[in-house]
Amino acid sequence: MPESVYKVIEVIGTSTESWEKAAAAAVETASKTLRDLRIAEIAELDMQLEGGKVRAYRAKVKVSFKYEGE
Repeated sequence: MPESVYKVIEVIGTSTESWEKAAAAAVETASKTLRDLRIAEIAELDMQLEGGKVRAYRAKVKVSFKYEGE
């Protein structure tokens, strides 16, 4: 049985409500163009601020998927 190989990319999701929704948005959007997503890892969380208030939550997510080379 051949070994599997996976590729990892980073995507950033945003939400005005929470980091969880920002991360979910990143994964849902990535899944529209990538097949066979396997693992999603939160790499970084931050916020956009405006006037001393939170404008948006941002989640940088590392997503892995099975590599299908030639």
